[in-house]
Amino acid sequence: MSLLIDPPTWPARGRTWSHLASDVSVEELHAFAARAGLPSQAFDGDHYDVPEQAYGRLVAAGARPVASRELVATLVETGQRRRKGQMLRPRRPGARLVRPPRLSPGDTVAVVAPAGRVPTDRLERGLAVLRSWGLDVQRDGPVGTHPRLGHLAGTDADRAGELAAAWTRYDVRAVFAARGGAGAHRVIDRLPWDALAAAGPRLLVGFSDITALHEAFGSRLGVVTVHGPNASSLGDTDRGVVEALRALLMDADRPVLPGRVVVPGSAEGVLVGGNLAVLAASLGTPTSRPADGGIVLLEDVAEPAYRVDRMLTQLLRAGWFDGVRGVALGAFTGTDVEQVDAVLAERLGALGVPVLAGLPVGHVAGNRAVPLGVRARVDVDAGTLTVLDPAVR
Repeated sequence: MSLLIDPPTWPARGRTWSHLASDVSVEELHAFAARAGLPSQAFDGDHYDVPEQAYGRLVAAGARPVASRELVATLVETGQRRRKGQMLRPRRPGARLVRPPRLSPGDTVAVVAPAGRVPTDRLERGLAVLRSWGLDVQRDGPVGTHPRLGHLAGTDADRAGELAAAWTRYDVRAVFAARGGAGAHRVIDRLPWDALAAAGPRLLVGFSDITALHEAFGSRLGVVTVHGPNASSLGDTDRGVVEALRALLMDADRPVLPGRVVVPGSAEGVLVGGNLAVLAASLGTPTSRPADGGIVLLEDVAEPAYRVDRMLTQLLRAGWFDGVRGVALGAFTGTDVEQVDAVLAERLGALGVPVLAGLPVGHVAGNRAVPLGVRARVDVDAGTLTVLDPAVR
């Protein structure tokens, strides 16, 4: 490994700065920076910004002094200077988002609890499944509860901090939600979005209340996320579901899911959506990501027909569905399914776009993983939702 550092000649914020980089990989750079005590906030895409006072210490620790031009040329030659299209930043609704790298055996993944209280036994079974894929699974946070609110897995600050620490850790390739439940909305405004963007693309996996994070990461970072089983459910779910998730994340599989016709036709667009109740609760917030130019995926659990009607009406009146190209409905369970189906058909049929229902997505034993932020096709005549782009690169 060779660490490179250019002279402290770059003026900013009343100081002069150097740039620290690696000619091997960003992972090696992060490891060196951590040993040297550099804060993660100093990382800027492919290098660390270093104040002049630290220059001599880093040279003594092993960084090789080079000219600024040589440092930049090395980053370009080694492919570490991230292309503009791979930088995490807000992207307009309907645009394809940045795909993270695929997972491989030996990769480090983190499991965090950003929402509801996590059942310990179920979580341990789920962690075992991830380890069976050859992944190095990190679960650093405690399995606890909020001191006063028993439905939460900890205070807002603790849950946001755990998520941010996992995403910005240099060796983490994916972040899995331990479970949904409730509370994900409460952490969004506590997340250090600039630091998350600087860390680069990695996978976020979860569903249900994690829809709040899917919307936020899509709108603030422009990164593809995966609407799929939470970690605590992996040990108790169907083997086919587990294999489908593994194939999506590690083999770049593009799933084709069966459904039934509600409104005929076909359409292509970028997948957006998730849990209906969480989407409705996001309206009016800066991270609500509307359906313009997209294929909307919806699912929910234990919501009676009148509440589904009210939430759809709220989204319709707010213009959230404006510009939608098609609708793909997952499972609506724990309720009067016939009545809910009637509401979905009546409210969404008026959009004048193809509508497919009955997809194996949501709070069902066969919950299939679907990437959000990639192109998909609703073909109601064939009765399928086809993911056209892989979730990973």
